[in-house]
Amino acid sequence: MADRTFLDWPFFEPHHRELAARADAWAAATVPGLVDHHDADASCRRLVAALGEAGFLAYAVPEDGVFDVRALCLLRETFARHDALADFAFAMQGLGTGAVTLFGGDEVKAALLPAARAGTAITAFALTEPDAGSDVAALALAATPNGATPDGDSVRLTGEKTWISNGGIADSYVVFARSGEAPGARGLSAYWVPADTPGLTVAERLETISPHPLARLSFDGVTVPASHRVGAAGAGFKVAMATLDVFRTTVGAAALGFARRALDAALTRARTRAMFGGTLSDLPLAQATLADMATAIDEAALLVYRAAWTRDDIVRKGGAPRITREAAMAKMVATENAQKVIDHAVQLHGGEGVRSGGVVETLYRDIRALRIYEGATEVQKLIIARQLLAEPARS
Repeated sequence: MADRTFLDWPFFEPHHRELAARADAWAAATVPGLVDHHDADASCRRLVAALGEAGFLAYAVPEDGVFDVRALCLLRETFARHDALADFAFAMQGLGTGAVTLFGGDEVKAALLPAARAGTAITAFALTEPDAGSDVAALALAATPNGATPDGDSVRLTGEKTWISNGGIADSYVVFARSGEAPGARGLSAYWVPADTPGLTVAERLETISPHPLARLSFDGVTVPASHRVGAAGAGFKVAMATLDVFRTTVGAAALGFARRALDAALTRARTRAMFGGTLSDLPLAQATLADMATAIDEAALLVYRAAWTRDDIVRKGGAPRITREAAMAKMVATENAQKVIDHAVQLHGGEGVRSGGVVETLYRDIRALRIYEGATEVQKLIIARQLLAEPARS
């Protein structure tokens, strides 16, 4: 049974504790029957539909446009502890619609958000390109004006996106492109693009060590109405960063879910594994490892829920909801610590730890990508340092 004492921390309100309990009970009863790790596409479709029916997607796609980041984190941690695909299905509905929730016009919101919230449409966030990952300012996919058309002004999208989560199963994508208002980051815009738009094709499905839907997308003169732009012209970088400010913290929460399950598995192993006339748990080195694992989890949880609470508090007070440094710290520490915790769990399991399909072996594969996507650990360090250096010098 995963530790739940952190829910008593002052970061949370009663409705957060009730949500965590409801999500845990739902996931335990529902997720195993929906997931087939040999068919990630079908599993994600089933999970999105079930999450929508159960009402959990209302937190990822809030009707009032206001994210409760603590709720998002609690849900991601809970679903990740049960199954990585359950976390993925929930999180991608939020990331795929986050830009529209924050910056979209009424037309796009009406077309996208209700179906995404209900779980009847799958969404995706298309940012990364073959030569532009962490360096968003290097995006090359071009958005060129198409002039007047029978349906009004439009733009043509030409280029590629890659490593796009939900690529191949999404019903629509929020696509970031170079619209050319200014050099670098100031010349990007975001567009909502339905998946069946002519010229948009899945060029390649991508397989990874922890299976989930991923693809490389090709845009061959894809025409979209100018009204599908999300946010102002040239504001694509701001749109992307504001979206990531919300969801980067939740990546740390997913890592917490993986780490807590690994600790539970390690505790069970230590208590039951016969060794040297006792059990593994009698050995001081094993005890020290378990202590390190528990401490690493609490360290990460404090940073994750500090970041989530900070953003929620800023929004409540009517301030500008940017938590760039706090989110970077949370994402960096939680994912790095979870990798260490899971590695310790594998070591404590010995040979069983590397048995294909076992709990800790699966977690070992699940955690690795979290240290890369939505900004690799090394990029988070740069973000934190630049935030520090931008502050006034302290005497």
